[in-house]
Amino acid sequence: MLLKEVGEFGLIERIRQATPKGRGVRIGIGDDAAWLECKNRSFLITSDLLIEGVHFSLKWTSFYGLGYKTLAVNLSDLAAMGGSPAYLILSLGIPVDFKTEDVEEFYRGIRTLASRSGVALVGGDTSASKRFLISASLVGHSPYKPITRSGGKVGDDLYVTGTLGDSALGLKLLKEKGGRANKERGYLISRHRFPTARLKAGTTLAQKNLARAMIDVSDGLLQDLSHLCKASSIGAVIWQEALPLSRAYRTFAGEKALLYALTGGEDYELLFCLRPRDRSRLERIKKRLGVPITRIGKCLPAHEGIKVINPKGEPLSISVTGYDHFRNSH
Repeated sequence: MLLKEVGEFGLIERIRQATPKGRGVRIGIGDDAAWLECKNRSFLITSDLLIEGVHFSLKWTSFYGLGYKTLAVNLSDLAAMGGSPAYLILSLGIPVDFKTEDVEEFYRGIRTLASRSGVALVGGDTSASKRFLISASLVGHSPYKPITRSGGKVGDDLYVTGTLGDSALGLKLLKEKGGRANKERGYLISRHRFPTARLKAGTTLAQKNLARAMIDVSDGLLQDLSHLCKASSIGAVIWQEALPLSRAYRTFAGEKALLYALTGGEDYELLFCLRPRDRSRLERIKKRLGVPITRIGKCLPAHEGIKVINPKGEPLSISVTGYDHFRNSH
């Protein structure tokens, strides 16, 4: 069987089923980060692999921005489990014709975000490579019980932080030649180049025991919702009119406004389940978090699957669910 037939997430599931969990492993393969217990402390570890030509192009990505984003995507994984970051291990495969100054700019991007988020770069490795390759592992901890993908229940509300689709639309604008330069266009491109990991929101939701299940939106809302639903053995309905869209997004998205918001990916917002009785508690803390949080749907019995309905209550047909490394072409 070919990988493109199994798909990225099918391969991960095969690996998960064949891998022993190990001592002290509360959550292993299959969540946003591994959750390890050692001497009554919870540690969270996540890892990301970024490859030139697959995850990024140096045609429209600066080395500084790439360094910044490398750490941001790892921070988002920890945010999705309510964790706080601590240590970064970074390994690079570098083409020999790169300029030293370019690599230094990459590390400057790492340092900028690391200093803001309390992360120390503690080691890694380097090697020659035909293409730029980045392997980043982030270690963090949580003084509270980490939030997993598997705690959602039928009847829970679905919430998401921030706005959806900005990054995917920003990438589209980057790829297009020309286009009018204005504040809205710059905002969308910045959302793609410099994503914000919702660390404060994640840790607060864990501290207040509000989110029953949570995941970061990295592969697209519907794709990541499907992972949360599978882990929690539930279905879900998304209300089209409730999707949070930025003003800049509404200006540029055009006829693909719904598609980018549902399937675009790389938003790095937090999608979580909340008990309806906790709505008022969430409302009380929203202002302190500094990011909009929007109720976009509800959890259903698993047999109802995942559906998106329009304001008339009619289900919409969405053919693309999100990003899969072995099924999406590059």
